[in-house]
Amino acid sequence: MRASEFDRAFDANEDITEYLDKSAAKRPMQDTERVNVDFPVWMVDQLDREAKRLGVTRQSVIKVWLSERLEARH
Repeated sequence: MRASEFDRAFDANEDITEYLDKSAAKRPMQDTERVNVDFPVWMVDQLDREAKRLGVTRQSVIKVWLSERLEARH
């Protein structure tokens, strides 16, 4: 498909996904890096209670809370 045809199809809201090479696609700012953090037992207990209340994992609670705090700084 020529670039001009691709642009026309995109502009016409046609499905162009078959023409995309998704093998190298990445979501920006979504790379991960593993870190180890030590928490006091009382904090882990509270995190676990909150995770159970919300029906999510402890890691999810930590990620959301940290993200909210970091976003609030901007």
